[in-house]
Amino acid sequence: MTPTVAKAAAGAVEHLPIALVGGMPSALARLKELGVWTIGLDGAGDTSIFELEVASEPLALVLGAEGRGLSRLVRQRCEVLAAIPLRGALASLNVSAAAAVACYEVARRR
Repeated sequence: MTPTVAKAAAGAVEHLPIALVGGMPSALARLKELGVWTIGLDGAGDTSIFELEVASEPLALVLGAEGRGLSRLVRQRCEVLAAIPLRGALASLNVSAAAAVACYEVARRR
């Protein structure tokens, strides 16, 4: 988390729990041990974010890099791969838009 990232977030980083970890695959394994569902956002996910059955449970949303998405190992470690259904000519959303949609849907379901 750099000062540039915090500035670009316009204060939003003050309202969401954020964890910096040494490696995502091991962090995802630890979350699973703690009973936290790991939900990877992936355009090829087999579950719609709007039909996520565990939205009311403890969960961590996992988002990949712009363009590349989730790495292979991170994708394998996520318990659920969820997609945001898109219509029209859009192939995908940028990571901040996808995060906003996913966070809103989880909050709405809770």
